[in-house]
Amino acid sequence: MAVDVVILIVGLLVLAVAGDQFVVGAARVARAMSIRPAIVGAIIGGLGASLPELAVSGVASIRGSTQIAVGNLVGSIAANVALALAFAAMVAPIRVESRTIRREAPASVASVALFALLLRGGLSVADGAILAVAVAVAVAFLLGAARGGGRGDRELDVEVGEFFPRPQGRTGREIVRTVAGLAGMIAGAEALVASASDVATRMGVSQEFIGLSVVAVGTSAPLIAIAVQAARRGDHDIAVGSVIGSNLFIALAGGALVGFVSGGSSGAGTLAPVLMVSLALASWIFMARGSIVTRREASVLLVAYAAAIPFFPR
Repeated sequence: MAVDVVILIVGLLVLAVAGDQFVVGAARVARAMSIRPAIVGAIIGGLGASLPELAVSGVASIRGSTQIAVGNLVGSIAANVALALAFAAMVAPIRVESRTIRREAPASVASVALFALLLRGGLSVADGAILAVAVAVAVAFLLGAARGGGRGDRELDVEVGEFFPRPQGRTGREIVRTVAGLAGMIAGAEALVASASDVATRMGVSQEFIGLSVVAVGTSAPLIAIAVQAARRGDHDIAVGSVIGSNLFIALAGGALVGFVSGGSSGAGTLAPVLMVSLALASWIFMARGSIVTRREASVLLVAYAAAIPFFPR
């Protein structure tokens, strides 16, 4: 038991560090290749922040641990809102652009709602295909939004550059960093899933509960750190964008991955998906109320999440 717990903790740490290095490396390579900063922020930020969840759920599906796979996706989406966004708003009230409220935020909520709807009967291969098509549409939408109006590229380039400065030397080092980060995430995910499954068996709780709680919060840790750091530095767009972008990719890409690998997998009960959608919807409503997420609203998200955890299926 003690060995499994140590492996679980080590797996989480490896996943967090490797995920961070992958995002940094990929963003720097993109900037070195003069890819537009708006696209770097939208795609690298959103997809990069969701990679730990995708890695864990992919490995869990391959190993046949579908409850951990689905629980991790559902729990991570809830944790992204209730912990990452809420903690960031606790540090400093988060201002949200009107364009984000009208475009990216509702797209993220719709993605989460679609994922929850398909979960009701278990994710089949057909459901995976639906979510895969939705991913393609979402990426096209994000690229279109990145090219649209709003702040100029120069201003956004400064903001993105604070997190992902251009590499001073050749990009080869950043490519190695990116590949090593991806390999580290796969290794960390393998260790995490194996140890989490053993811990659940020894403790007499379901793999679903472990996936919804320990694994989900662990895989959300890098995003929590990014959102809090962004709030401290006043980069509110990165804090909000990373959360809603990550939730979009977790719901669509993660759901598609699980559906394809382990078609017909069990769902995640009733409470957890309802909590997931409710938190995502509430965060959007809070953003729309005054283009800001206040500390009081962040407290509501935190309390709702904490109150629901004891009722997760065990």
